[in-house]
Amino acid sequence: MTNNHRPIRLALVDDHRMLLGALTEWIRGAADDIEMVAAVTTWPELLTHPEFPVDVVLLDLDLKDNIPVSLKISTLKTTGVKTVLMSTYSEPALVREALAAGALGYLVKSEEASMIVDAIRAAYNGKSYISAELDYALNSSANDDGGSPRLSAQERRVMALYGAGEPVKAVAYQLGISEETAKSYLKRIREKYRLAGYDVGTKVALRKRAIHDGILLQTD
Repeated sequence: MTNNHRPIRLALVDDHRMLLGALTEWIRGAADDIEMVAAVTTWPELLTHPEFPVDVVLLDLDLKDNIPVSLKISTLKTTGVKTVLMSTYSEPALVREALAAGALGYLVKSEEASMIVDAIRAAYNGKSYISAELDYALNSSANDDGGSPRLSAQERRVMALYGAGEPVKAVAYQLGISEETAKSYLKRIREKYRLAGYDVGTKVALRKRAIHDGILLQTD
């Protein structure tokens, strides 16, 4: 698809360098109407990049910098930049929060790469974009009674990684926390679910619950 006007100027922010490189190459080869002008690993790098402000930013929701995503989105909005978020999680509350803050797109990293191009184009034209899978999750969760406990962002990360089969040591390493801290998060998650009436004492039960609550996407 060729744009008659100048290409959409895109910046990518993701703290996983391998993914950053792969996405950069993929987008460059997939769409001639999108020009990748910046690919950085931190939020400050984006703001100080010589090409900033760009048209659209593809922003990893899970940058571990303790800057609220709502603040990032509002900062980008004030500079006229459209935001598409990427995340490992599809939890409806997170998606709603991001869209309410002004993000125009929300992608889960396990989805088809072609959706990225669709989301970037939609955002550039001021339209919102979420995949059919996320749309379903949003609408189905709006109809249930919300019996699941409220977990913090870090608790969701721990539950997603552990539920996906990672050992505690690997969970701790990936999140930059100690093994003891990871164990205490798991203990707290299990206690919250117990109080809500759900037993997630085993890894299998915790995985099933993580999939049910949209914290972990079902994989084959």
